[in-house]
Amino acid sequence: MAFRIELVDAAKADLRRLRGVDRARVLDRIEKHLTHRPTVQSRSRIKQLRPGTYPPYRLRVEHIRVYYDVDETRQLVVVLGIVAKSESAAWLAGPSARRPKGSNQ
Repeated sequence: MAFRIELVDAAKADLRRLRGVDRARVLDRIEKHLTHRPTVQSRSRIKQLRPGTYPPYRLRVEHIRVYYDVDETRQLVVVLGIVAKSESAAWLAGPSARRPKGSNQ
């Protein structure tokens, strides 16, 4: 069964800021890699981040990183951010508003 993909408003804004060719590439890779096996790690694409890190998963698309969470029960992938690799550390350390409700991290 395929996972549904949902982009939060911030991720939609991130996507709009990309160049057209990068936007198309990111959307293609999200469709290709996250609709069927979003938690299966690969050496070059999908990575589960360190325990305690939110969001828990990252998809690499060349110099762009797509950060997301997976709700296996609802078969849902929630894309939380789409950022350049150079901005990833700052994004991950950013506002606690990205953290799920009830999280104390």
